[in-house]
This record gives sequence, structure tokens and C-alpha cells, in this order.
Amino acid sequence: MNDSDEADKVAMDRRGLLKTTGLAAAGMAATVLGSAEAAEIQQAASGETNAYGAPPGSGLTMPPYYQPTPSVKNRNNYFPQSEPLGPDEMRVIFMGSQPWPPRLAQAGTCIMVELGNGKRLFFDFGPGCLRNIIANQVPVPEINDIFLTHLHVDHYADIPYLWQFAPFNGRWMPLRVIGPSGRTPALGTKAMCEHLTKMGAWTSQQAIGMPMEDGYEIEVTEFDFMDDGGVCYDKDGVKVTHWRRSHGSDGASGYRLDWNGLSFVWTGDGKPDRLTAKYAKGVDLFVSEMAVDIVYLWALKQGVAPAIGAMTLDNFHTTHYGFGYLTNLIQPRLAMATHVSFDRELIGEMTAGVRLHYKGMFAFGIDHTVVNITKDRIWIREAAVLEAANTARADMSWMLANNFGGKIPGEMTIRNPFLASQEQSIRDLEIDPALFTPKDQIRQWARFPAERKVNPIDFLGAPTPQR
Repeated sequence: MNDSDEADKVAMDRRGLLKTTGLAAAGMAATVLGSAEAAEIQQAASGETNAYGAPPGSGLTMPPYYQPTPSVKNRNNYFPQSEPLGPDEMRVIFMGSQPWPPRLAQAGTCIMVELGNGKRLFFDFGPGCLRNIIANQVPVPEINDIFLTHLHVDHYADIPYLWQFAPFNGRWMPLRVIGPSGRTPALGTKAMCEHLTKMGAWTSQQAIGMPMEDGYEIEVTEFDFMDDGGVCYDKDGVKVTHWRRSHGSDGASGYRLDWNGLSFVWTGDGKPDRLTAKYAKGVDLFVSEMAVDIVYLWALKQGVAPAIGAMTLDNFHTTHYGFGYLTNLIQPRLAMATHVSFDRELIGEMTAGVRLHYKGMFAFGIDHTVVNITKDRIWIREAAVLEAANTARADMSWMLANNFGGKIPGEMTIRNPFLASQEQSIRDLEIDPALFTPKDQIRQWARFPAERKVNPIDFLGAPTPQR
């Protein structure tokens, strides 16, 4: 018998002892108490037990591996930029969790996965998530590698916002977007990104001839949505596979990330299905969308007609009962629900629906929820962020290495981006800045000749030394 078998035997013996002791106590109570009280004790003694065989005082669903991971410095809150991730550790932060309606406390769905090898990936990019990512102090140039589960706007609406400002903040390489094809080319990820660049032409034309021009390109990896179990990303030991989901239109996909013996699944939107049960089996962190199946409340709270609410649930989404059933098939180390309207009075109802079928560890993935995962531990906290948090500077060595591929040019040629986008006669009507700028604050104005040479380090914005 090996150590694992011995541990299992001890756990089973402990559970058996507790059960026997409980029944014996109930029998003893029957000789002392009345029949009604004895029945209550008998019922309690044969009721729920901890699914993991944990000792008394540990609750019904908390596993013994729910412990802080090595990188955790504060057990109660995650303070951005304060915890370097361990080399064998995964950190997942929910940057948005709401389908509709938008709330101050819930942005559109987005999940950031950080790995101990320095990789960072984003799964969906819903409206409002960018402000949460910035509040968590992720440098804007490093927001890249965005995986889209499908092309409903609530899953990608902040990409145009990022697309416009990231080059301004120093990302001079293409934005990388990975997503499914559609039933027709016009319904695929590539077509969406092409339309996005057309929609943003008013912005990108002003970068023509400038170093940030490449930042307005989008490098699209569009995979065949029908290739269940296909690999859409395989770099630096990180592998992401995908499969079809039942959600409105062809193309909706789920993802599984595997790295260094750790795994993460985000289902995207869809009904509980056998493909997800297959590809998510035994995952460390299983994240699914969830919607409470009480459609008359949608009508009372949000004005959604019950018939429309029922149609939406029955054809597109996973109810709290379905979440529990699917999760029980998968048996993850931790199951989390996101893309959920987090109505506080319904938390008990949603949890009760999950518990009809699933007895393991369960939590809600709401904005700023942080999960640290190692092979033997999992820990959940909330990020402590400031409402007025500003953008974090990217490390200059990272900027130079990633924007220039390690080959930093001595100088760059830039061209006036306004010559082709605005009439000179309008610019000639500008008031001379010398008329409204204090004399001791007048500097050399950044006017553009048709062409000039610049130092790329200066243009990236190396910090100015203090006086």
C-alpha cells in the first residue's frame, strides 16, 4: 500500500467513525429526549457530510487544499504589483462578469490568466473591462493575446477602446486576437476585426508614418470552429484547445488552457453540453456562465418580458441547475460562475440550484475576484484597487524588446501624420500658443515637418530625470 492509498484509507476510516459515532449518539439521545427531538438528531446525523472528508469545522464544501499559495503575501486581499507570481503558479483575475445590464460593480465579461512563465492571456473582452484591467495595474502595452469565445458584443466591446489607445501608450506591435470562424466568412473573427479597423479609420490615419502605426494592425488567428479539440495556441509551453458550444449561432466556442500541469476552462456562453463535459474533465479551474432560472424576476427587475427571458435561457444559456449538473460531470478542483447578474438577494437561490447536483468547491467570479492555483493549493481573494488608479508604466526593457524584436534601431524616420488627414488652412487658423503660454513655460512645440529622424527610446517616453 502506497502513501496515497494509506491516506485514502485513513480518510475513509475517519468518515466511517464520524458516521458511526453520530448514529450512536442519535440512538442514545432517543432514550433521553422525546421522539420529535430524537428524530431531528437522527436526521442531522445522517445528513450532509464534507465531500472531501475534511475534519469538523471545515464546512460542507471546502477542500483541504483550500490554502494560500506560495506567492500570496496578503491572505485577504490581492494588491496589484505586490506579488510576483511563482514559477509553478497560475493566477486568474475576473476583469468583468456581467452580460447585461451594465453596472458600476460589474463590467462586461473578461478573464485574465497569468502564468508563472510570464505569459498573460485574456479570455473575452467585454464592455468596461479595460478600466478594471488598468485598475489592476496591468501595463497597457502588455494587454494582448485576446481569446474570443464568440462575437456577441458583450464579449468584445472594449477591444476598439484598447485598439485606439494602446499604440498611444507604447504598444507598437499588432494587437493579437484569437477566435472562431463562423458559418460564413462574414460571421468570423477575422471579418469582425477587419470591420473594427474600418470603424476606427478616423483614429488610425493619424498614426500613418509614425512609430505606432504597426500598433493599429490586428493579427488575427481564426480557427475552424468545427475542429473540436483543435489547438488554437501553442507557445512557451502554453496550449489552448477549443470546442463548439450551443449558443445561438455557429462559431460559439469554449477554451481549455493547459500549462505546467495546471489547467483552466472558460466555457463562454452556451447550454450545458457533452463536448464541454469531455474537454473540461478534471480541470483545475472550471469557469462557466450562469443565469438564474426565474424569468418572472427578469420582468420585475429589468423589464424583460417573461417570454423573451424564457427563450433566451432555454436556447442560449446555462441555468444554475444546469451549471451544477455539468460541473458534477467534470469534477474540477474549483468551479466558478461568471457572466452572471450578481443580484445579492439571489445568491442563495443560485447556490442552491448548483448544489442540487454538485457538492464540490464553488464560488462566484465577480469583478476583481482573484484565484491563485498551484498543483496542491487554491486560494481566492478580492483585488484591492483604487477608483482613481492610473495606467501602470511598462518596463522599458520590455517595451524595447517587444516593439523592436530585440533589435533596437539607432534612429527612426517619422512623417507628418496630418498632411493627408487635415486641411492645412484649418491648422493655419490656430491661435499661436505663445499668446496663452507663460513665457517661462514655452518649449519647442512638437510641430511636424514632412519628415524627421527621432531616437526610438526618446519617442517611447523614457522617464524624465527629476530636477
